[in-house]
Amino acid sequence: MGSHQDTTRADSPDRLPTPSTAAGRAGLDALLTDPGRAVIALDFDGTLAPIVADPDRARAHPDAVPALAALAPKVAAVAVITGRPAEVAVRHGGFADVPGLDHLVVLGHYGAERWDAATGTLTTPAPHPGVAAVRAELPALLERSGAGEGTWTEEKGHAVAVHTRRAPDPQAAFDVLRVPLTDLASRHGLIVEPGRMVLELRPPGMDKGAALRAYVRDTDAASVLYAGDDLGDLPAFGAVDVFRSEGTPGLLVCSGSDEVPDLHKSADLVVDGPTGVVRLLRALAARLA
Repeated sequence: MGSHQDTTRADSPDRLPTPSTAAGRAGLDALLTDPGRAVIALDFDGTLAPIVADPDRARAHPDAVPALAALAPKVAAVAVITGRPAEVAVRHGGFADVPGLDHLVVLGHYGAERWDAATGTLTTPAPHPGVAAVRAELPALLERSGAGEGTWTEEKGHAVAVHTRRAPDPQAAFDVLRVPLTDLASRHGLIVEPGRMVLELRPPGMDKGAALRAYVRDTDAASVLYAGDDLGDLPAFGAVDVFRSEGTPGLLVCSGSDEVPDLHKSADLVVDGPTGVVRLLRALAARLA
């Protein structure tokens, strides 16, 4: 991954920004030169949708779907890769039945689920048995930990997430819960994925890097752009680095946040949250018109 302190911000709605790394510039050039073989892959929460205290209230930026619909027909494929259930991301994103998004794919639960816009078909495997076991033990664990106030769990079907953003001291609650939740997950064959004031317990082998690798290879892409905002997006950043080493150019975009410095430093381009992502998508669509 790239390592640098100065990253170019995309703040103008009319200007396509220049990535601050040579690898990022090569990725953008490849996308613009041969858009018909480019994959655009994006995280949902924090990238297409602003982060909110209650994830059930998260909705895509109001201009995200129009920007995607303008860009999607000009590239090989657009994929939304999220830890959420695919149908939840589709509903919160407003992705269904949108002209121009016929070939959008939502890879939910880190690629375990797949929703195809062309058919409205949802493909999903059976849940890992450890998820139900963890779900049953969580209430007692949260009570014992003393971090229960303002802490709550999000049911995700193939995973369970414990949020601390509403706690009086979100970081302290996060720190108190990390070890006991890791132990609980391990006992039931799961792992813990930390994020921005959230700890997600889920089966191993599910991450955005694996989902992106499989999808890009299936589409025989000649370039790939990935945009994300959280620690869970680092495996996808790593996947793009692997593609680069194998000769497939890529562009890494951070939907800016000071909460995740590792992602920020690894990006070729930093934009101003979901608003900046939308501006980048619109700029790409305009350049390819």
